[in-house]
Amino acid sequence: QVHLVESGGGLVQPGGSLRLSCAASERAFSNYAVGWFRQAPGNERVFVAAMSWRGSTTNYEDSVKGRFTISRDNAKNMAYLQMNSLKPEDTAVYYCAAELFGFASIQLSPYDYWGQGTQVTVSS
Repeated sequence: QVHLVESGGGLVQPGGSLRLSCAASERAFSNYAVGWFRQAPGNERVFVAAMSWRGSTTNYEDSVKGRFTISRDNAKNMAYLQMNSLKPEDTAVYYCAAELFGFASIQLSPYDYWGQGTQVTVSS
């Protein structure tokens, strides 16, 4: 069982930046692919970014390419989502997810473990 805890959300003005963190309880976190997803009010949860368990593959949703960067620090059992040039349409609850030996899937179903989410609000 892997317990994931997101942090780093908050209120930011358009054009601003935030870095989300995902802390994992699993010491073998390096064996897990990490995905970030988001869910806006009234909408389904959708893919944002993912990194394979080896770290060699990353995928991004088109609207965040060039603005968001996914990274991980296996020594600290942490994953991150650096978000720059934020827009109001980025407002959502952001979730991290983990998949054992995953390959950066953009689908929700392969991910075995999910965090509780952190709210990101982009507004002036």
